[in-house]
Amino acid sequence: MAFKQEPTFSHGHAPRTAIVLCNLGTPDEPTAPALRRYLAEFLGDPRVVEIPRPVWWLILHGIILRTRPAKSAAKYKSIWTENGSPLKHWTDTQSKLLAGYLGERGHHVTVRYAMRYGNPSIASVLDELKAKNVTRILLLPAYPQYSGTTTASVIDAVSHWSLKIRSLPEFRFINHYHDHPGYIRALAKRVREHWTRYGQGEHVVMSFHGVPERTLHLGDPYHCECQKTGRLLAEQLGLKKEQYSITFQSRFGKAKWLEPYTEPKLVELARTGVKKVDVLCPGFTSDCLETLEEINMEAREAFVHAGGQDFQYIDCLNDHPDWIRAMADLAESHMSGWPTREQADPQVLEMSKARARALGAAQ
Repeated sequence: MAFKQEPTFSHGHAPRTAIVLCNLGTPDEPTAPALRRYLAEFLGDPRVVEIPRPVWWLILHGIILRTRPAKSAAKYKSIWTENGSPLKHWTDTQSKLLAGYLGERGHHVTVRYAMRYGNPSIASVLDELKAKNVTRILLLPAYPQYSGTTTASVIDAVSHWSLKIRSLPEFRFINHYHDHPGYIRALAKRVREHWTRYGQGEHVVMSFHGVPERTLHLGDPYHCECQKTGRLLAEQLGLKKEQYSITFQSRFGKAKWLEPYTEPKLVELARTGVKKVDVLCPGFTSDCLETLEEINMEAREAFVHAGGQDFQYIDCLNDHPDWIRAMADLAESHMSGWPTREQADPQVLEMSKARARALGAAQ
């Protein structure tokens, strides 16, 4: 096996620790060519589509990549901002805030963000960290609920990169945090702040990304973890069972996916007399196409068309201070035993603290 040319080891530099915040990904721009590249990588992952490779290759390259990129590009254009992709913007922001919060707590760690599909790729970020003599890396997926289609795919990418590296860093992976107290508190705080400003609706819909139902029967814990997140959040908010629903969105193809589906549920609520509904997406830590376009545009239209009057979309956690603190708590607990304090350079720590204060003041 041919190994990559690795940076020459320097005995004059202390080993370093890094955290990589991994999100799903985004196209580089809202154009058909960019979407074609992105979808080819995303839908070409056997973790995402579990159809026999030869059959799926023909469908993907013969049909989907010929028709879907232009339609997807139009959807991305509807949510694109001056900062580019919302998902990339928020993930970048979270990584910088996390570095600042950990610096405030006395940790000297490098924090980077990476995308499972698209740029910056996990491999490119790992290359950068290795070149900087990073020897300990904590992988923090942006997926609170574990699924083979998401979290496991991040581990696959790291493993694939590792195949060509001789001197590997020490890796740790955070598999899930669907019931982490800080994460649940941050979600509840986000909802309460929305209610304070806009009032509480008659019903709360918690929409999670969908996966094929067969994954549940094959042992994937995703469905159960979504249910637990929803139940814990409802308890924090003091909601009774009849006041909220847990649903699943983003169905793709003709197979049966986890139910109930989000949009049909919203239509049902409207037709049974619910006039004001609050909708949030707890499984997404950053706003993205699935939340801003699929939910806040398409699902909103379906609810209103069915007779609903007030559709209130509640933002994802994004840069909420309680969420960044929860991320810092998660990182601290999983870095236990790593000398992140002893290696700290006082000047670097002071810079991290200053950045945390500046970012906090800007929120």
